[in-house]
Amino acid sequence: MSEQKVFNRWLLVVGALMIQLCLGAIYAWSVFRQPLQEELGISATQASLPFSVVLAFFALAVAIGGKLQDRFGPRVISVAGGILLAAGMLGASFAGSITTLVISYGVISGLGIGMAYVCPIAALVKWFPDKRGLITGLAVAGFGGGAMIVGPLAQAMIGSLGVADTFRILGLVYLIVVTAGGLMLRNPPAGYVPEGWTPPAPATGGPSGGDYSVGGMLGTGQFWIIWILYFAGCAAGLMIIGQTSPIGTDVAKYSAEVAALGVSVLAIFNAAGRIFWGKVSDNLGRVRTLFIMYLLNGLAILGYFLIPTVPAFYWLGIAIVGATFGGYLALYPAITADFFGTTNVGLKYGLVFLAYGIGGLLSNIFAPQVFEIFGSYNPAFAIAGGLCIIAAVAILFVKPPPAPKEA
Repeated sequence: MSEQKVFNRWLLVVGALMIQLCLGAIYAWSVFRQPLQEELGISATQASLPFSVVLAFFALAVAIGGKLQDRFGPRVISVAGGILLAAGMLGASFAGSITTLVISYGVISGLGIGMAYVCPIAALVKWFPDKRGLITGLAVAGFGGGAMIVGPLAQAMIGSLGVADTFRILGLVYLIVVTAGGLMLRNPPAGYVPEGWTPPAPATGGPSGGDYSVGGMLGTGQFWIIWILYFAGCAAGLMIIGQTSPIGTDVAKYSAEVAALGVSVLAIFNAAGRIFWGKVSDNLGRVRTLFIMYLLNGLAILGYFLIPTVPAFYWLGIAIVGATFGGYLALYPAITADFFGTTNVGLKYGLVFLAYGIGGLLSNIFAPQVFEIFGSYNPAFAIAGGLCIIAAVAILFVKPPPAPKEA
């Protein structure tokens, strides 16, 4: 095809990374939590609400944005998402109460993040059928790495400029970068196949290679199983991400500056894990890779019990939880496309991704509540770690769906 020869599909990866670096800055929320508690006179649970709500609306908007980008293309919807993200950040800069902060940062920015997030993923799984695990890892690596940059930057900006100006400046930067990245996106021409690549024949007992409709996907047991398992991994990972800085100060007894560094370290492993596990899954298989990831994640979170006596477990846990959580975000888009096809993949993955939002919403309300009641995060660590161990066993029984009847 002429477009195939003229257009370099790797340019979309550059645009995707630009978008995702800005969107992934939500993982740096823990550096805002304690300053907002002091400024607004609110509890730790209340200060965690914007992060919980932004995750929920982020996930909801992935489904909405997935449907819209399937119809209008990734460019328009990703730019619209960037505008909403910036508008929410600007609103947050004027927030004088937790209610206003939740609406602006949680709802408006969350909708923008979700709309922009799904566009590069949906486009890239169509452009790279030959490297689906690796490319979804690359597509979301920037999201994992955003907090690596914004965490210490925001910590420094809050100290010198205050929370309000920090929100305003970051919002302006997000608007410019997300818009530039979004304008680089496009869908491939109909029937596109990478030069020199032949689609593999479906494995015996595996999926037919045909596309499920959205309704057909929802009618399979596989959809609901992977949704529940995705929920377990995201609830555990997002709980640690949302409380990384407070865990560093309250449990490991580090200073706020060292705890903010923990946010960046987690982000580095989060980003690297998306690429690493995505590539591993192309060779080892999605199910086997997820088994390893869930097992490591569960053991790492249970290891948080040892932080008060061995603070080094804070850093070990950050590395493992960050890497495995990042892997979930790379593998589940690939599994969705593998199992149910790439037609309307934006909406399909958006429905799977609701597990992320609900998991993040519940876990980030639960963890600070546990700390307020018990003076310790240990009950939350036990439940989150246990969920991951159970998920490691359950994932071994997941099989691809049969050929869709409508194919």
